[in-house]
Amino acid sequence: MKAVVLLSGGLDSYTAAAITKAEGYDIHALTVRYGQRHKAEIEAARAVAGALGVGMHREIDIDLAAFGGSALTTDAPVPKDRLPVVGDDIPATYVPARNTVFLALALAWAEPLGARDLVIGVNALDYSGYPDCRPQYLAAFERLARLATKAGVDGAKFRIHAPLLHLTKGRIISKGIELGLDYGLTHSCYDPAPRGEPCGHCDSCRLRAKGFAEAGVQDPLLEKFV
Repeated sequence: MKAVVLLSGGLDSYTAAAITKAEGYDIHALTVRYGQRHKAEIEAARAVAGALGVGMHREIDIDLAAFGGSALTTDAPVPKDRLPVVGDDIPATYVPARNTVFLALALAWAEPLGARDLVIGVNALDYSGYPDCRPQYLAAFERLARLATKAGVDGAKFRIHAPLLHLTKGRIISKGIELGLDYGLTHSCYDPAPRGEPCGHCDSCRLRAKGFAEAGVQDPLLEKFV
């Protein structure tokens, strides 16, 4: 079984990929340079892909920064110390149509690769409120994948796997530790310092800290910058 995994270099995509591999899939990783200002995650994705022993790792450039609309692709300030982190509003770090673009790219690779399974590390519990992380969105894209491809017309059933969808960040980290993952390889911060040090105040940093606290373990990434 082959699966295309969207691999960002963050702990969620790393864990989702590891779960998929543990289920017996031959995983192939896709990393997108989309104009994000936190480019440390690309290096993290390479490290994670190596640790996972993926079949192939493809990096592709799609410049979403050309459209703007997000604090992650422009010079707009990244929100810090939001209370609560998980709320009803959609924060400025939302990147318009990002997961739709990413999943479309994964689908474009999966069809010639002979893979029918796409994996994404989205979460609908401990996340920043992005609309393209919801289960109804993933179900809709799965239907689209079956309608929009030659393989789908020929009877193939593409599936979108989101193994972390209903897990808390703490449970995600605990699962990763069970699988022997080194989270020191990952990158999460939306607004890192020049050397890659996490800011500790953006949504992603705060959710990551919350997860490690819930899991009862020290975040190995922090040890790099002591």
